Amino acid sequence: MNLSAQKTFFETEGYLVVENLLSAAEVAACQAEIHRLHQLAADEEGAARGHFQREPFAKAATQGEKLPVLRKAENTRQYSEVFRALAQHPKLVEVVQNLIGDDLLLFRSTLMFKPAFHGSSHGLHQDSAYWPMEPPNLVTVSIALNDATPENGCFKVIPKSHLWGVQEWGGIAREQGAALTDRADVAAQQMDVPLSAGSTLFFHSLMVHGSGPNASPNPRNTALYAYFSPQVRYVPKGGKPAEKTFPVVAGLGGKLELTLVAQS
Repeated sequence: MNLSAQKTFFETEGYLVVENLLSAAEVAACQAEIHRLHQLAADEEGAARGHFQREPFAKAATQGEKLPVLRKAENTRQYSEVFRALAQHPKLVEVVQNLIGDDLLLFRSTLMFKPAFHGSSHGLHQDSAYWPMEPPNLVTVSIALNDATPENGCFKVIPKSHLWGVQEWGGIAREQGAALTDRADVAAQQMDVPLSAGSTLFFHSLMVHGSGPNASPNPRNTALYAYFSPQVRYVPKGGKPAEKTFPVVAGLGGKLELTLVAQS
């Protein structure tokens, strides 16, 4: 699919799959870094302190090598050079620029984990329902760092749901056997998006998505990034700071970061 066809599909369906964006060697480097980050989480020291979240529904607190059972790691670019660089991978950036423009800022840099036999479900939701950004026109990128299948909790999406507008969804983390939504009309439309390791799912921040539990012996690790253009405004709520600085991934005259100030 060429860039023009990718953009048309994304705008129509709300998501896009790009196969084999990463090489096998790049995937292996990411997996090695994930192991290092689990070791870091066991100590909770330095720049990574406070960025790791334990798996809330795990049957045990630790796994092999007495490493913690994690659900996610936030702000990975602050303490991982591997995942800082991945956010600016040329192939990834080319696709996102084609979707929303040449100037790109990074909203989120996260790792999501579904440990073998432990990974909880992620309820169906829209990212923009939780993010202080308007208009809700960001692109979330999910990079599969090992094969993602229905058995180990691959992403589920609802095509064209980015056209629904922002809705309320409640909590996201759910127990392994829990339904992904209480809305029967929404549940009936969900579709699995299996990915081979190194392949990538791009989706609009209004796309309804979630994932089932991992009941398999195979972990499902995902690098998640969210990008936006400078046309998107920062609109903090609930007493949050009136300004926030975001890393620049591409464009903007070579700037390294940009501070957005909320309009009074």
